[in-house]
Parts: sequence; structure tokens; C-alpha cells
Amino acid sequence: MDFSGLHVAVTGAGAPTGIGRAFANMFLAEGAKVSISDLRAPQVDGMVGFACDVGDETAINTFIDGAEAANGPIDIFIANAGVGFSDTRDGAASADNKAWETSWAVNVMGAVYPARRLTPGWKKRGAGCFVVVSSAAGLLNQIGSASYSATKHAVLGFAEAMAIEHKADGISVHAVCPQYVKTNMTKGMSFAENNKDGLLEPSDVAQALKSSIEKNEFLVLSHPIVGEYFKAKAMDYDRYISGMAKLRSKVSQDDVKL
Repeated sequence: MDFSGLHVAVTGAGAPTGIGRAFANMFLAEGAKVSISDLRAPQVDGMVGFACDVGDETAINTFIDGAEAANGPIDIFIANAGVGFSDTRDGAASADNKAWETSWAVNVMGAVYPARRLTPGWKKRGAGCFVVVSSAAGLLNQIGSASYSATKHAVLGFAEAMAIEHKADGISVHAVCPQYVKTNMTKGMSFAENNKDGLLEPSDVAQALKSSIEKNEFLVLSHPIVGEYFKAKAMDYDRYISGMAKLRSKVSQDDVKL
């Protein structure tokens, strides 16, 4: 697939070593026009940067307005911005409301808002590409953070709904579900840094997304083993729960903190 000349917009792309920036760098190298955003407007050569709190619908619309004014209609939107909290030290429901509300606003509504804004135009054009960054936690679970796991499941469910509702409209939808990636979120997380399935570079996730878009695959599995774990979970849910509970008993909260 030729990405040259397409307009790609990415949220949560402020960190130079993050997954969002890796997406942006990959598409820029492919010849795309790239607009990026974060809480503070990123300043990156060759890209147009904007400040955007993705949990605020007005801010999302302002980002899209500015991006389209600079680079034309958006062809590919990547809802990448996300947050995670270590919130289960005293039980799965022990986190305060702020942690849950922030997780919902950023991890879920940060995808709903741009989809709401862009879908009508894509339907008229008969083409568009919407990408959500869920997580392996959206297919499995993140020990140590119930709010992260629940909201990553939720955004994956939203992506499925988008794919089902708009396949006939020519809109492709892709859900990125990486396991552990070398970013600020996993820095110092010993469980991630020493994980047997490997700690990938953000650029590996970007290449996996490129491949999935080219093949029109819904799930983007930069760690292919996650797909095998998901199949095993679906085949025997009780065994999966028992296995995860055993794993939970072997790791400390500090090992898995987000």
C-alpha cells in the first residue's frame, strides 16, 4: 500500500521514544503528511504538532480542525494516547474515582470522540482508516491495574463495533494490542523488562501496524504470542483465570506498576 501523500493524525505522540512517535515517524518515512498531538504541542521536524487533551471532545475537534487546515482531510487517525495506574494494591475495585474516570476519558473516549467527528466524512468519501491502540491487556489482563484492563477491553470493544458498523462504508479499523514495549510506561517495571515474551521497540509496533493496514487485519499483534494466549483464554476461561491468579501471587505490585 502506498501511504505517500496520505494525511495521518496521531494522538499521544509527544514522547520521542513512545509508540505514538514511532507511528508518526514510520508514516513520515513512507511519505505521508503527519499531524501529531499531546498534552503539550510536540515540535518535530516534518510534522505539525498540536496540544490536545484527548479526554475533552472540544480539544479533539480543535486538533482535527488544525490538522486538516494544515494537511488536508485526515485519511488515517490513530487514537494512541493512553494512561495507566497501579490501582489494585487493596483490591480490584480499590482505586479512587479519579483514576477510573481519567482512564475512561483518555483510553476510551479518546477514541470515541475522533471517530464521532471523522466517520461522517469518511462515509461520504467511501474511505478512511481508524486505529485504536488497545493493549494485550485488552485481550488478556494487566495484573496490578483493573482500570487499565477494563478500559483497554472497552476500547477494543468499541473498535470492534466500528469495524462491524462501517465495513460496508469503506472504513478500515485496526486495534493495536502490543504486550510490553520499551516506553516510559514500562520503564522500571521489572515484570516487563524481564518478560519471557520480549520487550519490543516502539518501531516494531509501528511496523506491525503498517503490515496490518496493508493486509486489512483487524488485530495488530506485534507480539504474535498474544494471539495464542487469547485463543487459549477463549478455549478455557477458568484455566486462564487460575493461571493468572497464580501469576499474580508470584509478582509484587512494584513489579507490575504502571
